[in-house]
Amino acid sequence: MAHTPAALPQPPPAIRANQHIYSDYFDEQFVETLDQNVLQMLDRVWFRSELIGFEDYPQRNNPDRPLIFASNHSGMAFPWDAIVALSHLWRRLPDQRDLPRPLAAPMLSQSVLMNPFLVRDFWKRAGSVDATTLNFETMMYYNDHNLMLYPEGVPGIGKGFNNKYQLQRLATSIVRLGIEHRTDIIPFYTVNGEYLNPYTYSWGWVNRLSKKIGIPFIPMGPVLLLVLLQPWFFYMAFPAKLTFVLGQRIKPYEMTDKASEDLTREDYQALSNELRARMQRELDAAVAQYGRQPYRWRELWQRIRANWRYFPFFLPWAWPALFQEFERQYIRAGRRHFDLDLRSPGTYWRMLWRNPFTLTFFIPVLGWIPIAIRGYKGHRIGK
Repeated sequence: MAHTPAALPQPPPAIRANQHIYSDYFDEQFVETLDQNVLQMLDRVWFRSELIGFEDYPQRNNPDRPLIFASNHSGMAFPWDAIVALSHLWRRLPDQRDLPRPLAAPMLSQSVLMNPFLVRDFWKRAGSVDATTLNFETMMYYNDHNLMLYPEGVPGIGKGFNNKYQLQRLATSIVRLGIEHRTDIIPFYTVNGEYLNPYTYSWGWVNRLSKKIGIPFIPMGPVLLLVLLQPWFFYMAFPAKLTFVLGQRIKPYEMTDKASEDLTREDYQALSNELRARMQRELDAAVAQYGRQPYRWRELWQRIRANWRYFPFFLPWAWPALFQEFERQYIRAGRRHFDLDLRSPGTYWRMLWRNPFTLTFFIPVLGWIPIAIRGYKGHRIGK
């Protein structure tokens, strides 16, 4: 008699009802077009990202559950580290099932302001899902891609340059769900991301106020004055060479002898602390090996010379026009399979002509008024 494999347990009703999050916004064509027109060029010239140890790409230990990729966040910087890491993996991986979809801080999607240069629904169109407990549990039943999260959460990006490369407290849910679903955690470490916005610091009372308007933190340092004088500095990044180093696979279900239903909150906190200690050791080693020259100025100059036909688009002051034109064509005009033609003379000026709102990013102080109006229109802050 032929053996019939046991059926997988069905997710609880609340999770089944929530599975619409898989496809509510995610648009693979958006990711592909954005990468071809914008992110490839920025990465090639400005960020020059490198994947270390990803040649033998991790495969699922449990074929019915996604792997959980986890990384440290870059302190006091707009989340370019996540954008660059995922776009690089998008180009590198032959099987998109291996690509991780990110669970992102809900603040990133609560207002248009927290989307790069006000590109509406940027994070969710690119595959992000709000990092709530229900959403995390729901995504554990999603098999089209793996998952990625930054378990430090908002404190990871608001920790200040004085705490660079110091992992903050990790969410216990990463361990709990790894144990419950018997799937592995794949850590990787973002090196040099701390230098995307260096020498800026975090003040708790300032951050508590900024969160009330949907901004997770205010970087206190030289860049703050520049943000007031030139609003595009809110999104800018210095040319740190982003290096992503794959860590050792972690099997959370082997970190304890207890069954998941017997583990207490204190047990999970202890396991989370153990996970943090493991990741901190590997992060320190990665920084020691790859973080000595965070900018690699000579390499940057060589990339600029080799890509001079793309001037000025690889420079941060041209990014507002670049992202605004992409939004105009893809979202507002509904175009697909287009080429922004960044090497043609006069392209930058044509972008400004077609997107006059871009000029507000260069108006000192007063430019923030129309940016805030558009950035908070229809916002969900506080809901």
